[in-house]
Amino acid sequence: MKRAIFPGSFDPITLGHYDIIKRGVELFDEVIVAIGINSEKKYMFSLEERKAFIEEAFKNEPRVKVMTYEGLTVQFCKEIKVPFILRGLRNPADFEFEKAIAHTNRKLSKIETVFLLTAASTSYISSSIVRDVIKNNGDYTVLVPESVRVK
Repeated sequence: MKRAIFPGSFDPITLGHYDIIKRGVELFDEVIVAIGINSEKKYMFSLEERKAFIEEAFKNEPRVKVMTYEGLTVQFCKEIKVPFILRGLRNPADFEFEKAIAHTNRKLSKIETVFLLTAASTSYISSSIVRDVIKNNGDYTVLVPESVRVK
């Protein structure tokens, strides 16, 4: 079985993330959305909320699992025996940043990174943009899956 993890903070999950995950399950038998925990980072949404947003968005897709982890992504991959990391690329800056991480991960672990280009219709969306829209009472619902709703 070919498995991949799609790591990130998902604060919150966006339509860009959603697209990469949907396309990822066409390439892999299972995609594990891996929510990284960084105690030094301030999140808008709690870990439980972020996990619930993703689980609800993919409740009808049994090949998508949601897990949380701390530490190095490659160490988590080794622990759960997943040989691939799935990443989305929005722009050239993403590519340069992700390329360095992918080379480092391969050097440390032999784990391969698979890149998917984001859809043109979602390539401008980032979680930080969504958080800014939410903070300023804008219509964030056009940027996120239906499962993401702020109370």
